[in-house]
Amino acid sequence: MPTVSVGRDRLFAALGKSYTKEEFEDLCFCFGIELDDVTTEKAIIRKEKHLDEEGDENDEEVIYKIEVPANRYDLLCLEGIAQALRVFNKQQEIPKYTLSDVSKDSMLQMHVKPETSSIRPYVVCAVLRDISFDEASYNSFIDLQDKLHQNICRRRTLVAIGTHDLDTLQGPFTYEALPPSHINFVPLKQTRDFTADELMEFYKSDLKLKKYLHIIENSPLYPVLYDQNRTVLSLPPIINGAHSAITLKTKNVFIECTATDLTKAKIVLNTMVTIFSEYCKRKYQVEPVEVVYADGRSYVYPDLSAYNMEVSLSYINHTIGVSLEAEEVTSLLNRMQLHAERSASGNNQWNINVLVPPTRSDVLHPCDVMEDVAIAYGYNNIPKRKPASVKPLALNEFSDLMRLEIAMNGFTEVLTWILCSSKEISTMLNRQTDESTAVVGNPRTSDFEVVRTTLMPGILKTIGHNKDHPKPIKIYEVGDVVLLDEKKDVGASCRRRLAALYCGANSGFELIHCLVDRIMEVIGTPFVPVGDDTGYYIQRSDEPEFLPGRQASITHKGKHVGTFGIVHPEVMSSFEQSLKNISYVD
Repeated sequence: MPTVSVGRDRLFAALGKSYTKEEFEDLCFCFGIELDDVTTEKAIIRKEKHLDEEGDENDEEVIYKIEVPANRYDLLCLEGIAQALRVFNKQQEIPKYTLSDVSKDSMLQMHVKPETSSIRPYVVCAVLRDISFDEASYNSFIDLQDKLHQNICRRRTLVAIGTHDLDTLQGPFTYEALPPSHINFVPLKQTRDFTADELMEFYKSDLKLKKYLHIIENSPLYPVLYDQNRTVLSLPPIINGAHSAITLKTKNVFIECTATDLTKAKIVLNTMVTIFSEYCKRKYQVEPVEVVYADGRSYVYPDLSAYNMEVSLSYINHTIGVSLEAEEVTSLLNRMQLHAERSASGNNQWNINVLVPPTRSDVLHPCDVMEDVAIAYGYNNIPKRKPASVKPLALNEFSDLMRLEIAMNGFTEVLTWILCSSKEISTMLNRQTDESTAVVGNPRTSDFEVVRTTLMPGILKTIGHNKDHPKPIKIYEVGDVVLLDEKKDVGASCRRRLAALYCGANSGFELIHCLVDRIMEVIGTPFVPVGDDTGYYIQRSDEPEFLPGRQASITHKGKHVGTFGIVHPEVMSSFEQSLKNISYVD
């Protein structure tokens, strides 16, 4: 969930009212967002720099960190949050966004060259005319771009936003793809010219920009935007040109979004222009730009039209579990920035016609409308009920019965991470390293590299972290492991496993053996001679994580289902334990 940092005093000024912390928390809860933290700007800096000295908080600006839903791009800045809360509190009508009346002949144009199709094929543009920035709104404008880049833009891989001072440029514009050696300009915050390939080398040491270089650096052509005078606007998705950098004095902002995903580019452009058109001389009005492709196709952006959605009143009431009249539902939706009116559908039933504005790209389905009704109505006001159709899965029901039975045998349940390091399921268990046997993700730390294939590492680490606990220790876990499975469309399958461990003054081998027998007894499986497939039997095994001669495999109806034994000292040493006499079943 994204967290947006806003100045408390500036937010309250935008809301036209001051709140106590508790009052604002209640308002956030009612609207479906959360006040995550209250801090100060200097405290944030001290934390980042690991400084211990305290400042005088009375002299520091209070910062509210507000957690917002990941799909509410309109709430990623103070302006969006303030406007949404004003509408929710009925302090403001829902804004009506319009395009300025510009003739086709005088409309700015962006000409797209065919070569761009091989690298970033789409571009959308718009202009914010007669905008007035102060330092706070300017910083918010820049910060919104960064948040969108990290969120819907997927770190600029899907969409890259460029903002420019239009008064320093001359249209029409062109969007091209050229060899890097043919692109030469002064990048933002620099004073000398670079070719594009020189920039790639230059920014490899830049902490912020180096993470975007991979998007285009191996391409034979780089995307680039020019104005009529061949002034470079930007080299997307890396850096804008210094020539058109916006400042506090900028009055006309040209916004371009290059993309590999046109739908997301439209959403990003709409989010930028709708939120900050509030600062334009003509409030909520945006100047369109025509995008012309080489094959003659042309499109005018942004598209600020609201689209219509019809939702059944009975669907809303039934899903939420309330009985609201059509007028109540329309009033609640209007508080959530959705224009709503009732309409008859026959048989004395009502439908709700909803006009979804360009700011609400998250509304895609009637369930999204229903959710907004529930939020505005108040989750605490919805009567609690037990759905009649809810029935536990057979696997979960069986797992709960197993938990109860093992707990009655004196074992305590633990829950451990489903992710672990690759060595914890291999070398630390005296097994050969083979990453091909585990599901590997995109690890950020060495502690969470793969999905566990056994419960043993987690339960051993639990003992290792509780060495000082009085002995004996009897713990168990019922949880999932993930194994590679070519028969599955996703290439892997989940398996529910049981693990139990005894740690005490003696080995406890007989206690674990007894637990195995008890589990088999309660599930109705008899003990049979080796080779008999009508029940279960145990026989000698040779697993590397257990002591030789002090372990056994469990076979149920001809299928190996588990192993128990005394944990090998080398395994205990690998998990940094000084414990002796550990018996374990998996």
